[in-house]
Amino acid sequence: MSKFSNRRAVEWYKIAHCHGSVKPYIAMGGFISFLGQTFPPKSKFSVDDIPDLSGKFLEVIIVTGANIGIGKETVKALLQHNAKVYLAARSETKAKEAIADLKSQTGKEAVFLQLDLADLRSVKRAAEEFTQKESRLHVLFNNGGVMGPPIEQLTAQGYDLTFGTNVLGHFYLTKLLLPTLLATASSGKPARVINTSSSGSELLGGDINYNTLRDSPARKKAGVEKLYYQSKFGNVAFSNELFRQYGDQGIVSVALNPGNLKSGLQRHLTGLTKFIIESMVYPTPLGALTQLWAGTSNEGATFGGKYLFPWARMGKNPSTNPVAEKALWTWLEEQVANI
Repeated sequence: MSKFSNRRAVEWYKIAHCHGSVKPYIAMGGFISFLGQTFPPKSKFSVDDIPDLSGKFLEVIIVTGANIGIGKETVKALLQHNAKVYLAARSETKAKEAIADLKSQTGKEAVFLQLDLADLRSVKRAAEEFTQKESRLHVLFNNGGVMGPPIEQLTAQGYDLTFGTNVLGHFYLTKLLLPTLLATASSGKPARVINTSSSGSELLGGDINYNTLRDSPARKKAGVEKLYYQSKFGNVAFSNELFRQYGDQGIVSVALNPGNLKSGLQRHLTGLTKFIIESMVYPTPLGALTQLWAGTSNEGATFGGKYLFPWARMGKNPSTNPVAEKALWTWLEEQVANI
């Protein structure tokens, strides 16, 4: 870390510790590891390292939450390297504005896919629309998400908005697209599912309280920060189980921490949490690097079941319990069984 970054890290730790944002049971070794990811060295991977994605067969890719932030930066890099990209987003107006902006920058046009991850019926419609148009899907970037929305907000089906969007919505989308992913992988080139988590899964995640996934006193007691960390841990646990079940059929599932970034994700934050997060954010384009590394590089095809962190580095997987990962998968399957 630079001297400036190191000083900023120490100041952040003192402030957060005094206000209780860093739990006293977190070991200093773990915190130092966390700082190494929060203030990473310069990336050895850049968007210029992405291969031509038209190749022998045009790469077909979906990026969720792609009208803003690192999703939009990811789409931009993919378009620059000649992929066919579906920009999945809830708002058609905002998505088409993003598509027009990206076309002005790259000369290439993404395809809009309407997707509201907080509504499982919308997820189903999006998957049906995509499979009616495409028979192949090379990479699914499960990138979209929410952070710290008001506690009273729930999904269309009554789930905690954060877990319902970040985990359940992406699980259902992946499940519906699995036949297309498997068919693509059967051609001999692995199909990749890239799951965007965060440092919250490493520092304050660690388990899932199923009593908080629908509205309940336990959910309100947990609070928006814990619910967010829990959802990001859920992203990793789901990613690991997906690879465990389908890795031998050519599905490469990877989870990652994209870094602390300037993006629309922080729009719901307030108070100390907002101050801490925004005091150590990096430019948005850097956040796309790790998932682009996983989703486009030759070595990324070997990352199944792994966990990555900034910028484009291999990290220690925060989810290591196959029994708990299977339990989450089973719960997710039960939630979407009758949609």
